[in-house]
Amino acid sequence: MTKEQWGALQQQIRDTIGQNNYKTWIEPLGYAGQKDGVVSLHAPTGFFGNYVAQNFGDMLLAQISLLNADVRRIAFEVAAAPAATAAPAKANTKPQEDRASHTTERDLPGAPLDSRFTFDTFVVGKPNELAHAAARRVAEGGPVTFNPLFLYGGVGLGKTHLMHAIAWELSKQNPELSVLYLSAEQFMYRFVQSLRERKMMDFKEMFRSVDVLMVDDVQFIAGKDSTQEEFFHTFNALVDQNKQIIISGDRAPDEIKDLENRIRSRLQSGLVVDLHPTDYELRLGILQTKVDAYRELYPDLKIEPGVLEFLAHRISTNVRVLEGALTRLFAFASLVGKPINMDLVQDSLADVLRASERKISIDEIQRKVAEHYNIRLSDMIGPKRVRSFARPRQIAMYLCKQLTSRSLPEIGRRFGGRDHTTVMHGVRRIEELRVQDGQIDEDVEMLRRALEA
Repeated sequence: MTKEQWGALQQQIRDTIGQNNYKTWIEPLGYAGQKDGVVSLHAPTGFFGNYVAQNFGDMLLAQISLLNADVRRIAFEVAAAPAATAAPAKANTKPQEDRASHTTERDLPGAPLDSRFTFDTFVVGKPNELAHAAARRVAEGGPVTFNPLFLYGGVGLGKTHLMHAIAWELSKQNPELSVLYLSAEQFMYRFVQSLRERKMMDFKEMFRSVDVLMVDDVQFIAGKDSTQEEFFHTFNALVDQNKQIIISGDRAPDEIKDLENRIRSRLQSGLVVDLHPTDYELRLGILQTKVDAYRELYPDLKIEPGVLEFLAHRISTNVRVLEGALTRLFAFASLVGKPINMDLVQDSLADVLRASERKISIDEIQRKVAEHYNIRLSDMIGPKRVRSFARPRQIAMYLCKQLTSRSLPEIGRRFGGRDHTTVMHGVRRIEELRVQDGQIDEDVEMLRRALEA
C-alpha cells in the first residue's frame, strides 16, 4: 500500500464510520509505510492508537485489504512530537473569562460515540437480556430506582455497545440533557492534566455539572489513589443531585482488585448487571444481523449454507473477534470474486480459527458431566459399573475423545486406570446411542455446547 492509496481511501472510511468518528479518530492518523504485510500508521499518542485499533482496526484492515491483498495487519506508531509549537502560547493569550466561558469541541472531555452502537443494532439474547432491559430503562430518561447502573462482563460481550446506545438514546429523547461519556482512562488523564495545569476547579465544575455521567472500564482507576479519591467525590456530588451514573467494568465491583472499599460499596448500591458469555443462538443472531448490514456493501456476494453456523460454533469467546472475522470474510470474498463457502473460510480465517480453539481439559469434562447427571465425580471415575454411573462415564469418555487431543490410553488412565479398549467401547456405545436415543443425543450436544462456550 502507498501513501497515495491511503489518501484515496479516506472518503470511503468517512462514509463507513461517519464524519464525527472520522474527524476525531482517523483524520489524525498518518501513513508511515508498509513492510512484510504490515501497514504502519502514525498515531498522536499510544492511547489514541490503542483506541483506533480496538474500535476501528477490523474495518481499516478490511478496507486496506481490498486495495492490497498482501496486507495482513495494521500497526500503530506514536508520531514524534514537533520540536516546538506556538499553540500553547497562543492559547494562554486568551482572556481568562473567554477560556472559561467558551469550550471548543476539542476541549470536551468525553469520548466520541460510535454511530454503529445503538439499541437498533444490539442483538438481544438470553445472556444479555437483563442488561439490555436495564440499559433501555435508563435510556428512557425518566426516574429510575437504581443509581448507579453497573454493567460488567468480559471482553467483546457488549458493554461498550450498551453504553454508547444509552448515550445516543438519551441525547435523542432529551437533547437538553448534558450527557458525558468517557473511559476511566480519560477521566484519569483529565484529572492529572487539571492537577498539572492547576485547573482543578474547572475539572470539578465540568464533571459535577452534568446530568448523566457514563464511565467505561472503571477497573482502570483501581490502584490509582488520587484518581479514586476524585472519582468518589464526583460520584457523591452527582448522586446527591439525583443525577444518573452509568458505569461499566470487566468484572463485578467486589472482584476488582485494588478498588477502594468505599467506591466498591457505592458501585454496589445500585443495580449490578452481568453480561454473560454469549451462547450459540445469540452468536448466530449477531452474525445474521451483520450479514444483513453487509448486503448493502456487497449485494452480489453469496453465503453458502452452514458458514454462519460454523463461525458461531467455532468463535465463541469474543463477539468482536466474531464480527471481525465476518468483516474479513466479506472483504476477502469480494477481492477474489468467490462465494463465501467453507473453503474460503478456512483460507481467509486460518489464524482466527487457530486462535479460537479453546483447550478443554479432561478434568473440566468430568466435572461438567458429573454436575449434569447429579452424581459425585468419585463415582463417575470409580469402579462401580451400575448404569447410573456407567452411562455418564461413557459420555464423559466420548466427549474427551471428541474435544481433546488426548490418546485413548491417557483418557483411560484419567478414568480410574481403565484400559484403552474400555474407552473405545464407551465411545462406540455413545455413538450408537446418539442415533437410537434422542435424549442421549440431546444431553451430549448440550454438554458439548456448554464446554465450548
